[in-house]
Amino acid sequence: MLHNFLLAAREAGHTMASYRAKPEHIAQSFIRAIETYQYDGVLVDVDTATLAEALGTPVELPEDEPARCAGPRLERLEQVQDLPPPDVGRHPRVQIWLEATRQLVQYFGGEIYLRGNCDQAPFSLASMLRTPAEWMMDLMEPEREPHVRALLEYCTEAGCQFLSLMAETGAPMLSNGDSPAGPEIVSPSFYRRFALPYEQRLADHAHRLGCRYVLHICGRTDPILDAMLASGADGLELDYKTDLVTAHDMMRDRAVFLGNLDPSAVLAHGSGDQVASATGKLLETFADTPRFVLNAGCAIPPTTPPENLHAMIRTARGVR
Repeated sequence: MLHNFLLAAREAGHTMASYRAKPEHIAQSFIRAIETYQYDGVLVDVDTATLAEALGTPVELPEDEPARCAGPRLERLEQVQDLPPPDVGRHPRVQIWLEATRQLVQYFGGEIYLRGNCDQAPFSLASMLRTPAEWMMDLMEPEREPHVRALLEYCTEAGCQFLSLMAETGAPMLSNGDSPAGPEIVSPSFYRRFALPYEQRLADHAHRLGCRYVLHICGRTDPILDAMLASGADGLELDYKTDLVTAHDMMRDRAVFLGNLDPSAVLAHGSGDQVASATGKLLETFADTPRFVLNAGCAIPPTTPPENLHAMIRTARGVR
């Protein structure tokens, strides 16, 4: 199951602007990728700014790059009390994402496993509404905590709405990303205090919807793996910086490991032999458990040579 929306769009001949604007372009991109590389599951992703935009954050939409936030929704944290109730289903780009997933569910009919990504988890989404720098300052001032909690509650409600809408498409697995909550940005204690409780609520909501749930955090996650497992997620998608043996030992009987090839140094810029070697190491490490999904640790760059993905998949098939 590849984190390959950037590459899939490029190889299907779509700019990011046309990819995110038309559900049929999203669906066609993944259908073509499955037919080309013969892998087992699709991660339906569009960008990391759709939910923020649905909540009123100004967003830039470059022609051939993913959407990105262009400023705060909340100039002052106290403005959270004036926000209208979230209703993300009314946002056109949310509906495009959902329609693309419906088309893929219909096309593959259960033959290919589908993971409907639902953009950012509450901590990450809150950072987008405030800007990351201002959000970090908010967290450091104890007198602001009631407003911090109010914003996290607001973002959790929006996230649960997206999960509910995505579950209605028929995708059996849902997911969110929460990379700004990782230990390369904030301390493990802050993760447990301000991110984990809201991730737990997303995981619980996905389970009530009858879906599996995956949580993604970039960077070296070793210091918070125990807490990430406490989120209740069925799977953790982890970056290449996370120690394989540590992750294996902690996750083997508790959750699925998704990852964690280096998407840049190995997949995009490495040789086919390097890709095969790194893939083989992953498969060997997790050979004693079925709780493993081969993937990159994060989004695969659009410049990745096709032969490197073929090398990864040939290695996996050969081990089987």
